[in-house]
Amino acid sequence: GIISLISLAVLSYERYCTMTRTAEADTTNYRKTWTGIILSWTYSLLWTVPPLFGWSSYGPEGAGITCSVNWHSKDANNASYIICLFIFCLVIPFAIIVYSYGKLLCAVRQVSSIHKGPGRSREQRILVMVVVMVVCFLLCWLPYAAVALIATFGQPGLITPAASIIPAILAKSSTVYNPIIYVFLNKQVSEML
Repeated sequence: GIISLISLAVLSYERYCTMTRTAEADTTNYRKTWTGIILSWTYSLLWTVPPLFGWSSYGPEGAGITCSVNWHSKDANNASYIICLFIFCLVIPFAIIVYSYGKLLCAVRQVSSIHKGPGRSREQRILVMVVVMVVCFLLCWLPYAAVALIATFGQPGLITPAASIIPAILAKSSTVYNPIIYVFLNKQVSEML
């Protein structure tokens, strides 16, 4: 889940940089692509390893069908990790996404009235595809984040195991939606179908 959100943040920033650049993108240079992938995985690893070394812990969640951070522990060690996880792995990446797409939408509006070409329309289709991916991701992960925060900081027993099943399954299934969105919103793929 963290890799997915961080990847979307990196992708949104890359889309912003690509579309606001005046020169054509160099499609043969994969250095930025590899840097983004390595950055996403490294950042995610930095935030998923601490429970293995005592800052919070992992264990079964909800009805015991999935494994996650121990949301139900009320000690300061666990609460501090969950607050940091929420801020650094959901709020900040989401802020990067909102900033990048906000600036990008302003730039697209300015440019679309001036340039009407196949390159810009392709970029706009990609923008729509990525925005749909982000919205779907948030629809999947925000209920899970809300349940986790309520379980951590709310009254004990407020979130029952049965109530946590749907947000957990929805969150864990979020990685399935990006390929589906890609197939339906990518013109080259949809023309082949």
